[in-house]
Amino acid sequence: MPRSGDAVFDRVIALVNSEFHDESALDRFNAAAKKEIESAAPALSTIGSTARVDVAIETALASLQASHNGRFKSDTIAYFELSDIFRFAIRDDLRRVFPPDGEVSYAGIGMVTQLVGGTRFVTDVYDGSPAAKAGLVMGDEILTVDGMPYREIASFHGKVGQSVDIRLRRRADAAPISAKVAVERLRPLPTFEKAIENSVAVSKRDGRKIGYVRFWTLSTRDGLDIVARELSTGRLRDVDGVVVDLRGRWGGGAADAAELFVGDTPSFRLIPRRGKDTLANVRWRGPVVALVDEGTRSGLELFAYALKINGIPLVGERTAGALLAGRAYTLPDDSLLEIAVSDAVIDDNIRLEGTGITPNIHIGLPLAYAAGRDPQREAAVLEMLRILADGASDRIQPAERSLER
Repeated sequence: MPRSGDAVFDRVIALVNSEFHDESALDRFNAAAKKEIESAAPALSTIGSTARVDVAIETALASLQASHNGRFKSDTIAYFELSDIFRFAIRDDLRRVFPPDGEVSYAGIGMVTQLVGGTRFVTDVYDGSPAAKAGLVMGDEILTVDGMPYREIASFHGKVGQSVDIRLRRRADAAPISAKVAVERLRPLPTFEKAIENSVAVSKRDGRKIGYVRFWTLSTRDGLDIVARELSTGRLRDVDGVVVDLRGRWGGGAADAAELFVGDTPSFRLIPRRGKDTLANVRWRGPVVALVDEGTRSGLELFAYALKINGIPLVGERTAGALLAGRAYTLPDDSLLEIAVSDAVIDDNIRLEGTGITPNIHIGLPLAYAAGRDPQREAAVLEMLRILADGASDRIQPAERSLER
């Protein structure tokens, strides 16, 4: 096993060698690590060589050619979200890393961005977040925050309870505009639960009521229960069909999550002598259409697979092909390392890792200057209307087709 003299790099090498699920990949990984050590020497053992260490770790992990392997630093939203998702795995370090009580949180506005050709665009706005309330939408080009370049964490550090001025451009040929956005202390898993609940919507089209809900992740404690309540007694109870959005941020969660929409066990409630009824089991029996894309990964990808084999049409783009079981470890610099510790095989040796799921109806989603337009969601609604028009009480498998725009 190669060693560099850098504590962080060497800990990554040791953990991968002891925990990565596929031993056949370790020779390739160790060869890549050794090459990084040789090409970077003496930088890896030199104070101030953090950037070179980061590159070396990223390159070595990439040689594994598998999902659920990555290092995350505290200047990224992913670091905090994964720390909360893997809080049990890193429980011994939580109070030290997130003092004083070990609760994972960060100052933010509930927005995720991505660089496209050197330009930064909004990819996700969490439902009910400060960014959503301020009117930021998918496709906005982010220019500055309080006059400075955007940084995922640093732009909002120390500003909880204040508002920041975000300069953005909604159209390529438009003048920049400003948005005042409140900064909040965000706890990742409660933020996701809030986003799932706030995503629920009902629209009327052609005399039909179409419900919608987005699963941002399956890793929350109560996310599935929130949706179950909405389906059984809440806003989605009387809709004609439901669009289930699996274009998530992270996967995780129970392997049987899709049984909320498929399966043969009956719905039932526990009715006590006093107090409120308790939902013990919920099954939505009406038509369903699901949305998928490259954000549909891990547990959400298994969810999508279960829906598709049960005749529920998938709309969007191919899923991530990222179905392994990951575990997190705290590194000497308190960054987070995720390692794929188990393979995942479905039924008769079906593997989604590296393959993904092809949607029944393929349609792209151009990001730049989208101005919040979502052609994938619109296509899902149209597919639902088609199913309802056909009088389908049973799930109908649509013909494979492309609606690329």
